[in-house]
Amino acid sequence: MKNLEGKRIAILATHGFEQSELLEPQRQLAEAGADVVVVSPEQGRIRGWDHTDWGEEVEVDMALDDARENDFDALVLPGGQINPDLLRVESKAVDLVRAFHDSGKPIGAICHGPWMLIEADVVRGRRMTSYHSIRTDMRNAGAQWFDEAVIADAGIVTSRKPDDLGAFCAKLAEEIGEGRHHERAAA
Repeated sequence: MKNLEGKRIAILATHGFEQSELLEPQRQLAEAGADVVVVSPEQGRIRGWDHTDWGEEVEVDMALDDARENDFDALVLPGGQINPDLLRVESKAVDLVRAFHDSGKPIGAICHGPWMLIEADVVRGRRMTSYHSIRTDMRNAGAQWFDEAVIADAGIVTSRKPDDLGAFCAKLAEEIGEGRHHERAAA
């Protein structure tokens, strides 16, 4: 994995995040040298979802109210059905996603995480993937949807499910290492 020393990465999540889709990117990106910060509208700890039942809790490092795109180099959006569904009704969460997009900074979204990209209206014309149950949502929002393990389009990295985490984390690290994606920011 690419060396990410000096990079600061936000993971935006709330209760019901798919456990592996937060913990694995958090671990891999930190092992590559990044400072990984869990951002949430909740305080204290948030609880994950582990396939079919509630899972582990994760410490919230920063309140959503305090998070600014210019304090980070990239954004990660874990899935699970509950997490992005709760976040997409939080205007500050949607605004943060849009700010990352508009700045040209890398964004990674896995499973149902792309719901946040839809809500931020940043999928139109992009090659993307997601969990298969939201492919129609993705297409209706203007994405070109493909059933592939990982797709990167101008700095937006999407993946389908926990089985794709290895490819997702590797591609996300590559995009973060490249930095800003000016061709997207200018769109």
